[in-house]
Amino acid sequence: MATDAQPTFRQDLIDRGYSRRQMAKAAALLGAAAATNRMPEAQAQQAAKAVAGAVRIGANECWTGPFPSGVAAATKLAQEGNRYEPDDEHAKLFAAVASVEGIPADRILAWPGSSDPLSRVAVAYASPTRGIVTANPTYEAIWRTGDWIGAPVRKVPLTSDYRHDVKAMLAADPNAGVYYICSPNNPTGTVTPIADIEWLANNKPKDAILVVDEAYIHWVDGPHAAKLAATRDDVMILRTFSKLFGMAGMRLGLTFASPTLMEKMIRYDGGQVTAMLPMTAVACGTASVTEAALIKQRRAEMNAAREKSVSHLKAKGIKVIPGSQANMFMIDWGKPARPMLDALLAQGVQIGRSWPIWPNVSRVSVGSMEEMEAFNAAVDKVWKA
Repeated sequence: MATDAQPTFRQDLIDRGYSRRQMAKAAALLGAAAATNRMPEAQAQQAAKAVAGAVRIGANECWTGPFPSGVAAATKLAQEGNRYEPDDEHAKLFAAVASVEGIPADRILAWPGSSDPLSRVAVAYASPTRGIVTANPTYEAIWRTGDWIGAPVRKVPLTSDYRHDVKAMLAADPNAGVYYICSPNNPTGTVTPIADIEWLANNKPKDAILVVDEAYIHWVDGPHAAKLAATRDDVMILRTFSKLFGMAGMRLGLTFASPTLMEKMIRYDGGQVTAMLPMTAVACGTASVTEAALIKQRRAEMNAAREKSVSHLKAKGIKVIPGSQANMFMIDWGKPARPMLDALLAQGVQIGRSWPIWPNVSRVSVGSMEEMEAFNAAVDKVWKA
């Protein structure tokens, strides 16, 4: 039975200004098919669907698979696949992450990727009367969720140096329910300074939630925002093992937040989605997250491959959006991007898409050194200034 402290789902939505039709949508979104409108990015656009035989540098995947220790751990758990959870695997994962991040284990929760909790926090804390504020361009999953539930979504252009303009974000909707920062940003790879993130946390409405999406943070050798989730009850950090850890197909993500914040996100389905993770993915993540030396090595490989292609493009007079610290960069072709995507695909190289705000700009994911050399060669064949 619901209490005053724990209102029913229906009453909660009524209190937040939902119409009957919007309530039905929100209920569907958080029901058995909680992830229906948050497809993995590789499926979100035609440009990112895999093309057989092509060099695949369009979906921000890692060019290689999990670390050997992760593969070994997953293999062991596959042999125990008759058990739902052979030996407290979730707790082992949370303890490993806590030891690396300095986050209390009770503020860590695992998910099938990070798009599901991103949509859930929007449903739980935004509404038709409490909107969502994001950058533009950025990762759009929360835009789709906002549209679905009828919450106004305000999109604020990046600054001249391609970080989130946190003061403009607050001014765009001083009473929003959710403020979303992706850092490093997808698609630009640029990092918003921790001081800016802290400013928004300190100046937003006290009952609003600040979501910091750090899907690409492991590519950055620098500070991160996790400490905010260790001490505050109004900040949520998103993490994923899909990027540097090479586990995109294994679907493992994390949230760092207060238990109270996360309880509101999962109370509509009893947290079943977090219990449905394959134990192979959980074990792989547990073994991988502590591999500091291998993380550093993989980061260095990616940086070298990215900088080689960026230098190659600049030498040809092609503009590259500066400042990426992630496994992607954006090329401003100075003309519509789609024909360039098609021309490169004809050469066997599949790059990423553009964003509506930048129709002349393509996102390129960083692959192996060999894949980036193939990309450079393909550009040489098709580029005409």
